[in-house]
Amino acid sequence: MTKTKKVKVTGKFGVRYGTKVKEKLKPIEAKQRKKQVCPFCKKKKLKRISSGIWVCKRCGKKFASDAYYLS
Repeated sequence: MTKTKKVKVTGKFGVRYGTKVKEKLKPIEAKQRKKQVCPFCKKKKLKRISSGIWVCKRCGKKFASDAYYLS
């Protein structure tokens, strides 16, 4: 499945759900997929593995926090 420039990460939905819904979802989903800064080792190696569960690739810490991205 290819992604186009216009829809980016919401390209996986194809023609379903409408433009407005996908436009609202696009910045949220793009932000949650980025690597975050680990609060323990202060490196940008933190990854979301499921809703509210985060793991640091550097120090190996696994913890629960915000659902989509760390504030």
